[in-house]
Amino acid sequence: MLTMIRRIKIKKMETEKKKKGTLAWVLEFAGMNRNAYLISVIMAILSVIAGFLPYLFVAKTISALIGGNRDMQYYLTQCGCMAVCWFINRLFHSISTTMSHKATFGVLAEIRRRLTKKLSKMPLGDVLDDASGSYKNIIVERVDSVETTLAHVIPEVISNAIVPVGILVLMFKIDWRLTLLALISVPVGMIFYCLMMVGATESFQNTINKTKALNDTAVEYINGIEVIKAFGKTKTSYEKFIKAAKEGADCFIEWMRRCNIVQNFAMALLPAQLLTLLPFSAWFYMTGRVNGADALLLIILALGLVSPFMVVAGHLDNIGKMSAIIGEVTSILEKREMDRPEKMKTVPQGSDIVFKNVHFGYKEQEVLHGIDLTIKEGSVNALVGPSGSGKSTIAKLIASFWDVDSGEIEYGGVNIKDIPLDEYNKYIAYVSQDNYLFDETVMENIRMGRPGATDEDVINAAKACGCHDFIMQLEKGYNTIAGGAGGHLSGGERQRISIARAMLKNAPVVILDEATAYTDPENEALVQRSVAKLVKGKTLIVIAHRLSTIVSADQIIVINDGGVEAVGTQEELLDDCTLYSDMWNAHVSYRDSEVA
Repeated sequence: MLTMIRRIKIKKMETEKKKKGTLAWVLEFAGMNRNAYLISVIMAILSVIAGFLPYLFVAKTISALIGGNRDMQYYLTQCGCMAVCWFINRLFHSISTTMSHKATFGVLAEIRRRLTKKLSKMPLGDVLDDASGSYKNIIVERVDSVETTLAHVIPEVISNAIVPVGILVLMFKIDWRLTLLALISVPVGMIFYCLMMVGATESFQNTINKTKALNDTAVEYINGIEVIKAFGKTKTSYEKFIKAAKEGADCFIEWMRRCNIVQNFAMALLPAQLLTLLPFSAWFYMTGRVNGADALLLIILALGLVSPFMVVAGHLDNIGKMSAIIGEVTSILEKREMDRPEKMKTVPQGSDIVFKNVHFGYKEQEVLHGIDLTIKEGSVNALVGPSGSGKSTIAKLIASFWDVDSGEIEYGGVNIKDIPLDEYNKYIAYVSQDNYLFDETVMENIRMGRPGATDEDVINAAKACGCHDFIMQLEKGYNTIAGGAGGHLSGGERQRISIARAMLKNAPVVILDEATAYTDPENEALVQRSVAKLVKGKTLIVIAHRLSTIVSADQIIVINDGGVEAVGTQEELLDDCTLYSDMWNAHVSYRDSEVA
């Protein structure tokens, strides 16, 4: 009951937590390199001003021609000024773009660092709730999508929105009536633009979802091709992929088809100031309401509005998409983190591990019910019990993959919640039944246990774990590439390399979570003997499916239905624990049948 209440409170706190809006996140991201962006915006404004000035020179040139000026030097000077403005426009635009992109790629790198750091601080269960492919899409593709907004929208939209304001002020000063008439097309174009943007966020989110589904289906199809062919499911599996591909294309086509007409009207009308300005300026001139020079200058200034309007309009669609893109990126950044301090409060004394009335569950289902347990420093401990009893959960809690719902776990007399994650990770070497190797050499995969280790240290660890001989038989020995997720090696080889990596870490506590599940009995016995040598003076916690490998453990902990059924040595449990006795008899019977 207490655990359920605590979860309800946590959920309520998370619900009440104020979320940042899209604009707040964009400003925060841009603020990481605000000086570079400020320079970029200033350069962009100067670039737009330099791009507009030639229109004024053109107006002066035409006025001079109409006035009968035959001074060729005057016209050459005007042309020279226009050329200089064009050069300044290109130069400042190049500087602005370079600065904004340099700043943006730095920001993207920082966002990715934040995301990956966030994953390391999140409870493992929260991470596993989502497909790994979705994190890849967000960290790679979605973060790249932010580049357009940060590198282009910030300097280009700001500059191209500011300069037209100055142009409009000048136009209103010349003749406010013609200026208002020239702007009639803008609100009409905005009406069509707003119609185009109706449901844009939802449509864009739909394309993201359909694209994700396509990616997931493609990965599933490729990874499962062996099973698909073996069981004759090629047609049905391929049809599923084709359906996902068609839906992935149709969502874009339908969106574009729905917006096509109104988008064309919007893009045609927004910059169409001359549509009303030309006839009305002619009428005003003929009726004496405006002189020819002012009418001509207004027309030239209106032409100068077209380019900035088009730039801003071209980025409005990107701005509209940002809500969905930033939402995905920040959906990770705003997730809850494990309750850990940044700095060490109390240094642990020794490596005793103590569970005190620990309750824990996945989502709404509690799986550990008031665990009380002590694991002594330097002892060999085995967690055994039926499948789903909570053995691996206990091991993962010791490794600090989750926070307990209630109760506490102490390491060296200190609550692990009072130890920073980076510090606590140094105390634990964890090898799971699902071993992962990186697409690096075997040497580097083992060295990840202790990055500063020498080649000799790596080889000695491999020899001690019984890995050296099979590694030397690989194509390039220790320089053999393991492949993505260790795909170039067998399951047993991956496990033994993972054990060597854990041993090289030289942590006070070693956890083997059914780490020998795929090794044959001979290699498992070799690994167990090697482990016994390497963990001398350390705390060893083993989850084993073969009970014969843990008979000499200092302490065997029997877990059943989320609780501690019994604790003792092999002999004690055979006498006092019916569950363990039954498990042992079943194991012996199975082993004898294999021998027979």
